[in-house]
Amino acid sequence: LYRRYGLWFRLRKLIIWLLGMYIAIPFLVKLCPAIQAKLVFLNFVRVPYFIDLKRPQDQGLNHTCNYYLQPEEDVTIGVWHTVPAALWKNARGKDQLWFEEALGSSHPVILYLHGNAGTRGGDHRVELYKVLSSLGYHVVTFDYRGWGDSIGSPSERGMTYDALHVFDWIKARSGDNPVYIWGHSLGTGVATNLVRRLCERETPPDALILESPFTNIREEARSHPFSIYRYFPGFDWFFLDPITTSGIKFANDENVKYISCSLLILHAEDDPVVPFHLGKKLYNIAAASRSFRDYKVQFVPFHTDLGYRHKYIYRSPELPRILR
Repeated sequence: LYRRYGLWFRLRKLIIWLLGMYIAIPFLVKLCPAIQAKLVFLNFVRVPYFIDLKRPQDQGLNHTCNYYLQPEEDVTIGVWHTVPAALWKNARGKDQLWFEEALGSSHPVILYLHGNAGTRGGDHRVELYKVLSSLGYHVVTFDYRGWGDSIGSPSERGMTYDALHVFDWIKARSGDNPVYIWGHSLGTGVATNLVRRLCERETPPDALILESPFTNIREEARSHPFSIYRYFPGFDWFFLDPITTSGIKFANDENVKYISCSLLILHAEDDPVVPFHLGKKLYNIAAASRSFRDYKVQFVPFHTDLGYRHKYIYRSPELPRILR
């Protein structure tokens, strides 16, 4: 009886402790909005671990060069440039100058903006670079300030400025070759911020591709399947308002009203991170926007049976046709 009572006492203490933590966390997030910002960016999660971002060839990217650019003082970002597969043999052993000059070759360029967590060397990202390279694209990607080996503190403004700097760097070297912007997940928020700014200054890209996009960060956080607090009383006040207080909006639904270039949205029906209905809702907003009246807007869904989820659309054999 004594042993049973002791076991029950310890179990009850554990339950009370867990319940206390569950109730305390919302108040902690409200008092420290920086915690919620960290959870949005997840830049401290570096997956895969133990890779040298200076050596993209270790990830099977033998026709990729690593650069470092400086968008602002005290900010340095790491960049990978993968040339089209047709230039693979020519690229072997070449230096950064050769890769920069190669942007002027007669191949289109894709600027890829990755999502939260991980680095430019993430497994699914590397696989997409390989697919796009095999289709004849230059692929330029980078880690925002605070991600990977890039120096600086993350913020929505900073991420957008980094993307603008890399876009201008590409345009200065690519001549008349088409330049497309591809954003994935949180990167779609950076992408629409960037393209809206480019359209406002009348230098739009040739097209915008959004993979697994959301409408805005508040709706994404409210709809996130992993949120154990979504039904917690005062969820918006405790969890969503601190995101806004931190200056994080990623308002794709507002940005698309000011974008004037072709738009392609890709979304898997079984996406467990960004719900499919948010991508469809964003498409409906864009399709009805007057800014797109002279441009093509297309939404391509991928059936649940395909199993592409949040980050495996690159596996689709239909992707080359879709992009063409």
